Amino acid sequence: MPSSGHRLRDVEHHPLLAENDSYDSSSSSSSEADMADRVWFIRDGCGMICAVMTWLLVVYADFVVTFVMLLPSKDFWYSVVNGVLFNCLAVLALSSHLRTMLTDPGAVPKGNATKEYMESLQLKPGEVIYKCPKCCCIKPERAHHCSICKRCIRKMDHHCPWVNNCVGEKNQRFFVLFTMYIALSSVHALILCGLQFVSCVRGQWTECSDFSPPVTVILLIFLCLESLLFFTFTAVMFGTQIHSICNDETEIERLKSEKPTWERRLRWEGMRSVFGGPPSLLWMNPFVGFRFGQLQTRPKKGGPEFSV
Repeated sequence: MPSSGHRLRDVEHHPLLAENDSYDSSSSSSSEADMADRVWFIRDGCGMICAVMTWLLVVYADFVVTFVMLLPSKDFWYSVVNGVLFNCLAVLALSSHLRTMLTDPGAVPKGNATKEYMESLQLKPGEVIYKCPKCCCIKPERAHHCSICKRCIRKMDHHCPWVNNCVGEKNQRFFVLFTMYIALSSVHALILCGLQFVSCVRGQWTECSDFSPPVTVILLIFLCLESLLFFTFTAVMFGTQIHSICNDETEIERLKSEKPTWERRLRWEGMRSVFGGPPSLLWMNPFVGFRFGQLQTRPKKGGPEFSV
């Protein structure tokens, strides 16, 4: 039980801790530093299946674009330019997907609601701090508990099964890049499909592809449907994410109609806080901040998430 000088409540929000508050003890500091050097991964069956499906659909699109449409083309530069462009978009999209999935979204350390930690906060008499009853942690402002990750996540926007992770404070930029590159590659695929249909109708179906006409039609139709669905979903998600960033309001906060108790960072200030630094091409790069040392094998711990 905490001392009589302050109170501890098992509720969802708390107004006293800033987002960058951390342990003062050396053990907790080393623990957070150790977690920063690990790859985050959620062991959720549905999320892992959705993530694998995402990769398979992107690989399928790349196969159809490359082997059905571009390689059989007689226009060399048309094939080269579109092949390089589409594959670059695919690589950037999958890289952003990996960074989103394998980056700690901003998990609050479990079980930090200890007497030592509360004493380190130097609370005034009568001040109230809030504890999550599910993961037994002191909840920073704007943190919410995810039932799938089984952790409290700072600035949690939502849990996305397609990236098998929460979208939060530390990986939102990669999720935005993922939706953007998927939307761009989907538009590119739709344009190429349209041009391919026109080319095959004007010429001979047997000459516009190395596959038989029925197989070519089926592959192109499926790619068109996939691209249309992917574009619709990712374009909407991209728009909502940019809107949330520019208004400094997560999706959970919007749905709950929470009144902001924090200093809001609007428009470009919000974009800079998520993407880091002034506007530049680095905002479009999912490899920024990546370190190969993060891939070193480390002992696994129990729970729905583990590090490798």
